[in-house]
Amino acid sequence: MFIDLNADLGEGGDFDSLLMPLITSANIACGGHAGDVDSMRNAVHLAHAHGVRIGAHPSYPDRAHFGRRSMQIDPSKLVFSITAQLWALKAVCIEDGISVSYVKPHGALYNDAAVNPELADQIAQLIFEIDPDLAVMALAGSCLIQAAAARGLTTIAEGFADRAYLPNGTLMPREQDGAVLTDLAQVKAQALALVGQVQSICIHGDNPNAVAQTLAIRQTLLENGVSIHV
Repeated sequence: MFIDLNADLGEGGDFDSLLMPLITSANIACGGHAGDVDSMRNAVHLAHAHGVRIGAHPSYPDRAHFGRRSMQIDPSKLVFSITAQLWALKAVCIEDGISVSYVKPHGALYNDAAVNPELADQIAQLIFEIDPDLAVMALAGSCLIQAAAARGLTTIAEGFADRAYLPNGTLMPREQDGAVLTDLAQVKAQALALVGQVQSICIHGDNPNAVAQTLAIRQTLLENGVSIHV
């Protein structure tokens, strides 16, 4: 049995260089909530050096709130923003002769697309039109996973080691107490429980405990016979 470990990187945090050797997929911010050409280049170079799969991490165009607030935005403007974000990262990758492998929406866009079929369909159609070889990483069982599969896109069902879930399988809103898991034993147990349920486990790169949690998760998975690779 195996599992992919992914992290949200290129967001201006201090842990990219420490996390990159520990993960197998990197979700790289591409300008919507964070990131610029320099941060994308740095993250792409690190990923390439460590053999890490590269994913685009677009969001609502909302740098002021780090992409973590839902936006009422005209669909055409959202399409324009996501398209620009994806091509910004693709252009950086082209410089090095490497490819973007998948798309994982960020923050509120991720959560909204998990439960809103219309938004999910819009995003899946856009990704298909830009590059049908791009996979879609999204919350396991979500509307976006279903919409991407309906378009014939490869899907990567994701779970979270460092976030609490609601009974309906969606993520607990960050403003609620206990939404972000900090107890290391709880994080390790949740990561292990996700094996066999999802294809990829996420650790948030902007979490101050991200490196310690990732090291602990890796150790727990390996001790339980779970290989870590794409």
